[in-house]
Order: sequence, then structure tokens, then C-alpha cells
Amino acid sequence: MKLIIPMAGRGSRLRPHTFTTAKPLFKIAGKSILAQLIKDAVKMIDEPVEEMAFIVGDESFFGDKIIQELKLLAKKYNSTATIYRQLIPLGTGHAIMCAEKSLSGKALIIYPDTLIKTNEPFDKEADAIIWTKEVENPEAFGVVKLNEKGNVTALVEKPTEFVSNLAVIGLYYFKEITQLKNQLQKVIEKNLMNSGEYQINDGLLKMMSDGKIFKVGKVSAWLDCGNVKSSINSNKEMLNFHKNDKLELISSNIKLINSNIIEPVFIGENVVVENSTIGPHVSIYNDAKISDSKLENSIIGENTEILNADIKDSMIGNNCKYNGNYKSVNIGDFSELI
Repeated sequence: MKLIIPMAGRGSRLRPHTFTTAKPLFKIAGKSILAQLIKDAVKMIDEPVEEMAFIVGDESFFGDKIIQELKLLAKKYNSTATIYRQLIPLGTGHAIMCAEKSLSGKALIIYPDTLIKTNEPFDKEADAIIWTKEVENPEAFGVVKLNEKGNVTALVEKPTEFVSNLAVIGLYYFKEITQLKNQLQKVIEKNLMNSGEYQINDGLLKMMSDGKIFKVGKVSAWLDCGNVKSSINSNKEMLNFHKNDKLELISSNIKLINSNIIEPVFIGENVVVENSTIGPHVSIYNDAKISDSKLENSIIGENTEILNADIKDSMIGNNCKYNGNYKSVNIGDFSELI
């Protein structure tokens, strides 16, 4: 099995936090979005992953530090990392074709824009699986159309009339991904663009028209990490999931002085908390220092110092200093608000 992971986007809706961190490497509830997705995918696959193909952007943003992090992530699962670059943002189909040399055999394509939870097995004998989530407002999403056998026969973007309530979440399985590669190659050769981009959907639809069998996979949770507000909410939901799974969320070497922790929270290494109340639903990363503060439903970055704060629904980046009386704050890395 292979994992194909397009991640060349800059995550502009999550700025200022993605000025210095690639969006898939942004941490939610203790782990990066990408690390959590790969962990869940490997568990779901339940077989060795021989290769993880990462499609990243140019070296000015996706430099050596990020590449090394991706290689270490693959190594954790005894897999080999292959790095491809999408230098021009020409769409999802184009991004996948940037990894053309890796497009053979069984594969999962994962778009690391959201977090998911699923415990359902899937049919590895189907030509393809498209994972979906039931939504209340399907007109706001791309959805699948099913026939009487429950097979996917079409993909409809933001339907004006009801097609189904199964929204496509950006996770796909292929029994032989060469079939998708061949169809996407035709899309590019014929210059079939939508809004100036080559889309994966055009390759999928061509596979369907050739009679390939597409099944539906379903997830129990689909958490958006597209902007600050949704990321804070996803942090809350993932902390709840981790608590239910009885995962250890608080490092053993934190220094807690006259303070109260209201779980679930994540607290990283070498964190000092003094005269403060932390939680619920707070993530604090390595080497942070919190003093005389009350934090709720917030994300605090590495090596950041928080003083005299009473905040909730907030996100404060890495290497920051904050000393103020705002109720909600959003500041990026290397910032001071004192």
C-alpha cells in the first residue's frame, strides 16, 4: 500500500499561523494534522505502507526542515518518504500527477486539510473508495450520487437540487491507482480545466464512465481546520476523542505551581504553569510558560509566555509573549502583545 499526500497549499485561511508553519504540520490536540491523519489511515489500512509520497510546494516554504519532518514521519511507520514538488498551483489532479512515478499499485490519496475519525473497514476489492460524511447542508459541499446498488455514479459540486447528503471529504482508495493516473493524464493532455485547474474529479468521473466500481466509505467525524475558529473547535473535539480513548495528554515533566488543570487538555514538554487555571479544551506546546492566567478552549504555541490572561477561544503562536486583558486573541508566531 502507498499513501499519496498532496500538501503544496499555503493554508491562507489559517494565517497568520501558516506564515511560518505549513498547514498540514499545524498541531491540533498535540499532533500535527498530517501526523494524526496518517496514524488513522495506517490503522484503517491494517497492512504495511511501503511508500508515502508527499507533494509539497517550492523550497522557499517547504524547505529542508519540513522535508526532514516528513521523512521522520514516514520512518515511524517503516515506510519510505518520496518527495515531489508542485511548483505551480494547477489543481488537485495536477498535484497528484506531480507524483506520477509513485502512481502504481494499491494506494490511498489523503488531502491533509481536515481531521477524521473512522472505525469502519472498507472493501479493498472495489476499484475505488470515496470516503464521505453525512451533512445537514449538502448544497454547501461536493457530494456523491449513488445508484440502487449503492455504488457511486457521479460527483456533484454544491448541488442546487438534492442528490445525497454524503459530502466528499478528501480521502480515496484505489485498488490500482495507475487507472487514475491514466485518466488524469488524458485530462491534462486535453487541457480539461475547471476554473483554471486540473481537478481529481475529472479523473474519477472518467474512471466511472469506464465502468470502474466506486464504493462509499463513511467517517464518524470530519473536523475542519481551515481557519482559526474551526481549528480551535477541532482542537476541542480531538481532545474529547483522545480523552475517550484514554490517551496520555499531559507530559510527565511539566511544572505545576499552585494551579488547576481541568481536563481534557494537552500539555507538552517542559511547560511551566503557575497560579493559573488551564482548561477545559486547551493545548499548550513545549517550553511554554503560563503565569497568573485562566485559559479555556485555546491553543498556545511552543516557547510562548502568557501573563495575566483571562482568555478563551484563542490561538497564540510559537515564540510569543502575551500580557493583556483581551477575552479572545489570535496572534501568529514571534509576536508580542504586552
